[in-house]
Amino acid sequence: MVDGVIITVIKSLVLASVLMGFFAYMTWVERKLIGRFQARYGPNRVGPYGLMQPIADLGKMLQKENMIPEMAHRKLYIAAPFIAMTCAIGAFGLLPFGNVATIPGTDWTIHLYIADTSVSLLVVAAIGSLGFYGLMIGGWASSSKYALLGGMRAIAQLVSYEVAFTLAVIGVIIQASSLSFVTIANAQEHLWYIIPQFLGFLVFFVAAVAESNRPPFDLTEADGEVVAGYHTEYGGMRYAMFAAAEFINAITLSALGAVLFLGGPSGPFLPGPIWMMLKIGAFLFVLIWIRATLPRVRFDQLMKIGWKVLLPVATLNLLLTAVAVVYL
Repeated sequence: MVDGVIITVIKSLVLASVLMGFFAYMTWVERKLIGRFQARYGPNRVGPYGLMQPIADLGKMLQKENMIPEMAHRKLYIAAPFIAMTCAIGAFGLLPFGNVATIPGTDWTIHLYIADTSVSLLVVAAIGSLGFYGLMIGGWASSSKYALLGGMRAIAQLVSYEVAFTLAVIGVIIQASSLSFVTIANAQEHLWYIIPQFLGFLVFFVAAVAESNRPPFDLTEADGEVVAGYHTEYGGMRYAMFAAAEFINAITLSALGAVLFLGGPSGPFLPGPIWMMLKIGAFLFVLIWIRATLPRVRFDQLMKIGWKVLLPVATLNLLLTAVAVVYL
């Protein structure tokens, strides 16, 4: 905690609030963009240009009855969406939006990240892995064969792509010689890693789409096969927490990609936080574009891409990076 306990707590609360607000209005942006891609308007009834639609959706979720299946494991059933939500928000905390900023009108400085350690990347990976338990516990505790099947499929998918995802990131670690996000971002001051690590970036991006359950890899919610996946038996705000965790994971992975491959907050003219938001927005735009363009793949195709395509390519990128760092 580089700024002390009190400042860190304040920054954490601000980050969580901003992230939730950003998530809420990214749902509006996504629906508007998909509407344009499909030659329709998207949300346009609640408020000017439909800007109040996220608030209306929240009100709708709050009014829905939160039922618990009769045979469900009550405590775990209730805990599962909180686990998924907490891990999704917590993984965002170590990502930097800049180095140091001065508070206007004072001599005080504040770091534009909550914490930075020599193993920041491992911490984020560990927190993200814990989020898998929320999906599996939710499917198992619901006492529904469809929810259990959806949970098992979610874990199979996420574990499969986590391997290639990790190998793609290791190439960046080797090149930067650090696991610290701040060090990795600063090391790209003159050359973004998307250029020397382009192969790793492609693997990272495809794996990130699969890990965030975004189309065409949203097999955990393939309603034609397993009804609605691991959250089949959830409704109201508990369902909304799963949906929020899923979208926040997409935002977190976009921020992670911006830091690892696009220099994070670095860029000319504009302040670091603005550059960071622009890069996150670019990642999210591509994710939305893909959703509006590609059809859902079959589950066997999903596993084949992960194990037979991404894993060999990520391994090749790792070997090439190691050779380049040692001999060039």
